[in-house]
Amino acid sequence: MTTANKITILRILLIPFFVVETLYYVKTGNEVHRLLAILSFAVTAILDGVDGYIARHYNQISELGKILDPLADKLLLVSGVVVLSFDNAPRLGQIPLWLTGTIIGRDLLILIGVIVVRLTIGKITVQPRLTGKIATVFQMIAVTWILLRWDFIFHGHWLEIWILGAGLFTGASGLLYVWDGMKQLGSHPSSSPAAKK
Repeated sequence: MTTANKITILRILLIPFFVVETLYYVKTGNEVHRLLAILSFAVTAILDGVDGYIARHYNQISELGKILDPLADKLLLVSGVVVLSFDNAPRLGQIPLWLTGTIIGRDLLILIGVIVVRLTIGKITVQPRLTGKIATVFQMIAVTWILLRWDFIFHGHWLEIWILGAGLFTGASGLLYVWDGMKQLGSHPSSSPAAKK
């Protein structure tokens, strides 16, 4: 259990706190809950960079960390997107259900693909894509924008851009991951027609 992994676990533990504080704000309108939700979301996001820095510079990269780190990122974003996809008016803006469905659908598709490729080939190579990173940035901005209530200040125009960008890049990254998986299946000897003769 390295220091980097302990920080990652702390990030995961902060996620339920973020969700609860957001829900309390929606229910009560007490600004303290919204500020605590923003703070916990920000701290969790910042600690992502901290644990990565520690892991790289102090040689604390581990197999557990390789699993927990992306899991913490995914849990934070999906939790934020799902909570904000409810009708939280008039306290907070809303993420459209089509975007929530796109994000969750892509993640489920990737998970199923990983299992299929792993069972068929025995190993899998996952190459991080730029489109996936851009999608994450757009999702993060959209969630933060709503939590800060900037969609009310800027009349929702910018939020529409962040949501559209998140949807386009999330969909594109999902298709690219499917393409990668199909290439890995197609290049494996047991998948070729010659190997089946």
